[in-house]
Amino acid sequence: MAKTQILIVEDERHLADTLAMNLRREGYEVLVSYDGQDGLRQAQLRLPELIVLDLMLPVKPGLEVCKELRSGLRTRDIPILMVTAKAEESDELIGLAVGADDYVTKPYSLKVLIQRIKNVLRRRASKADAGAASVIEVRGVTVDKHRHRALYLGSELPLTPTEFRLLEVLLRQAGRAFTRHELMDAAIGEDAMVLERTIDVHVKSLRKKLGPGSELVETVRGVGYRFREADLVTQG
Repeated sequence: MAKTQILIVEDERHLADTLAMNLRREGYEVLVSYDGQDGLRQAQLRLPELIVLDLMLPVKPGLEVCKELRSGLRTRDIPILMVTAKAEESDELIGLAVGADDYVTKPYSLKVLIQRIKNVLRRRASKADAGAASVIEVRGVTVDKHRHRALYLGSELPLTPTEFRLLEVLLRQAGRAFTRHELMDAAIGEDAMVLERTIDVHVKSLRKKLGPGSELVETVRGVGYRFREADLVTQG
């Protein structure tokens, strides 16, 4: 059985090599790149199951690498865990806005980082619940979990993995008001260390991609968000 492949893009060689060594001990296949341009090339060529991406990289910055990965048909669904020495809230929000699925700041605990990697991979690999419908359609928005596709009025939406999970959660219980913490637990993971504003960034990006359908994701003042209620159609 093929090993899960992880790509580390990190210019601090001792950090990259130490993380790679520990991930290999955990049973993963690991690729390492020390600059952004080479990391992007390896991601496009090898299509790993997860990318650990540093923000501050030579040749091509991490944010640019993330944007290009998210715009590529073959790479847009690869989970990205962004790592940086910066700890400013704005840096985290920018990283999430361009498509990162999780965010860790340096200095980090190697044990914690590896657990976060496992959490992201587990969410990616998780199957739909036995009784869950594979296709949900509400007011022109369709989510097909088995094919990992989302559409609005027949046009495919270029969603990140986190945005896809967020939209699925909202659609499955259209009309229900979710708190930000509930949405973070469902779409990002209860083990993730994130700011409450993180979910606002994902919602803003989701609305932008919905275009004319952006108003379907409603803000519930003092609570969080909901998808505008309508008749729910599910298919097995």
